[in-house]
Formats: sequence, structure tokens, C-alpha cells
Amino acid sequence: MQQLSLNQYDVVYNALSFTIAVMGAATIFFFLSRSQVAGPYKTALALTGLVTAVACYHYFRMLNSWDAAYTVTDGVVTMTGKRFNDAYRYVDWLLTVPLLLIELILVMNLGQKETVAKSTKLGLLAALMIVLGYPGQIAILPATRWLWWSFSMIPFALIVLDLSTELKRSIATQPESVRGLISTARWVTIISWCFYPIVFLFPMIGFTGGGATAAVQVGYSICDIISKALFGVLIFNIAARKSESLFDESKTLRAA
Repeated sequence: MQQLSLNQYDVVYNALSFTIAVMGAATIFFFLSRSQVAGPYKTALALTGLVTAVACYHYFRMLNSWDAAYTVTDGVVTMTGKRFNDAYRYVDWLLTVPLLLIELILVMNLGQKETVAKSTKLGLLAALMIVLGYPGQIAILPATRWLWWSFSMIPFALIVLDLSTELKRSIATQPESVRGLISTARWVTIISWCFYPIVFLFPMIGFTGGGATAAVQVGYSICDIISKALFGVLIFNIAARKSESLFDESKTLRAA
């Protein structure tokens, strides 16, 4: 734990609080929106809502832990002696990061064999990436942080490579009306994910003390909002647009 200024304490507190609100609102939206999409895409939207629900819960626990770790008296922040439990964030990622990849695959509605193969491969790589990153996050020595960061970047690079190549080829098989949206969702995933390892490096590239703590917590919160809530909105739009095509086809068949 690091001693913080009042501004550093407040910016993290507000970032965690804002993320709770975003994830909570997104969860309600995604579950209510399942009625607006066709059957093949309801599971993808359910996973989208599950991702933000799990994130909302863990951010609530992180906010409580943050509030317990520090006390503010007359504008002065002091440490209470209780540890801020950053493990909540990694438990959240262990559950939600594989689901983020799976929901993108599901909304593409690929063949069953390809869906299972890609979901298994990317889901396991995502879980391995999170497990390898956690020892570095809690490490004190910079050399140890660099070591585990390097290990976690191996599955990270494999995921990005798959999204950049294999999944790109699969996009060509999608209806033309949603190819642009799916491509955008893929790039949102790639770009937002690339910021996570950069935020991890903040304490090793110039950020120190309370500034490093604040930068890491705010940085991760921004990344989560983009990669979960914003990404989920893209998933909903893809599902809605593909559902419209199915509904139109159904009307045409009934008219014939």
C-alpha cells in the first residue's frame, strides 16, 4: 500500500464508483435486450450481461476494500492498516476475459465445430494470461514484475494473433451487413486489450508511490469499461442486425 494525496484517493474512488454504475446499467440493458434478438444470439447477449454483472460485483467489492484501506480526516488521507484487495480485479478477469472472447465467437454464429474449437482455445489462453499476470501484479521487486509480465504476454500475443488473422478470415463468411460491426468489435478487443499490459507497466516506467497506485487503478477501470460495456454494446448491435435479417427472411418465407 502507498500513501496517497487527497486527489489521488478521490480519483480512484470516483473511478471505481463510476465503473460500478456503468457495469450495472450495462447489465440491465443487455438482459432486457435479449427479447430483441433472435434465438441464435440470445446466448451471446446473456454472456454479455453476465460479464458486466460479474464486473459490477467485483468493482463493488474493490470500492469497499479501497474505502476500508484508507480514511480521510480534514482532507488528509491516512492508511488504516487494512490491505486493499486487488485480487478482486484478477478474479473478475479470470471469469470475464474468456467470456468476452466467447461472446464474440457466439454472435458470429459459426459452425458448431469451429465455435467449440475457437472458444476452447481462446478461453484457455485468456485464463492462462490472467493467472500468469497476477504474481507480477502483487510483486514488489521490479524484476519479478517484469518476469511475470513477460510470461503473461505469451498467451496474450497468441490471442491477439488469432484475433488478427484467424478471426479476420471468419469475418468474410458473415453477412455483409454486419462485417463492419464485427470487425470493429474485433479491433476494440485488440486495442483495449493492448492497454492492459501498458497499465501493468506504470509502476516500472516512471510512476511512483501514490501516483502509480492511482494510475493503475484508473487505467484498469477505463480499460474494463471499454472492453466490457462498450464491447457489449457492439455485440448487441451485431446480434440485433443479424436478427433483423432472420426476421425479414422469415416474413418472406411466410409470404411465399
